[in-house]
Amino acid sequence: MRLKALVGSGDKIAFFSLPFAAAGVAANTCFPAVFGAVRPSRALTAVSVVFLLLGIAIWLWSAILILSKVPKKELITGGPYSLVKHPLYTGVALLVLPWAGFLLHTWLGAWIGIGIYLGSRVFSPREEKDLAERFGPAWEDYCQRVKLPWL
Repeated sequence: MRLKALVGSGDKIAFFSLPFAAAGVAANTCFPAVFGAVRPSRALTAVSVVFLLLGIAIWLWSAILILSKVPKKELITGGPYSLVKHPLYTGVALLVLPWAGFLLHTWLGAWIGIGIYLGSRVFSPREEKDLAERFGPAWEDYCQRVKLPWL
């Protein structure tokens, strides 16, 4: 089993988003007011916790599906993959990092999440091309059924 099959585009996305993280950490260190967020209200804290927990659950569920299905060379179409094509990338970029950042009173999580999301949009087409070649009609059927293919 090749590690690349488990990682997908994750290594490229991480490398792509590294400058976002470095710039954000540098700006946050040198100019804390740039990324500082006000302490959220109790309502926003509750919303942040809900979205963060949802993001972690989606990430874990996606990772478990990858670890269980990819070694068997099975196309993953259920669970969070029935909603979006890349729930692991999307969940971390749009749910885990931003909402964790809000809980820590910083916009840094949202900034890095944007970098990861942009990286996923840049590199996932190649991953999808590989999946189309590997799974053929099953991939095409999946693409027609996934609820939010653009996310």
